[in-house]
Amino acid sequence: MAKKVVASLQKGGGKEHTKVIKMVKNEAGSYSFKQEIVHNDKVKDWFAKS
Repeated sequence: MAKKVVASLQKGGGKEHTKVIKMVKNEAGSYSFKQEIVHNDKVKDWFAKS
């Protein structure tokens, strides 16, 4: 099923987007992952703000 999703993203405007993942430390000291799909032009901004 993953192949269908990847193939559909590459046809239209999917190449203009990137899935970004950042490790975030919470108050308890453990880590969680924050992920989002953003436009290629805004990847650096996303990492800077979060």
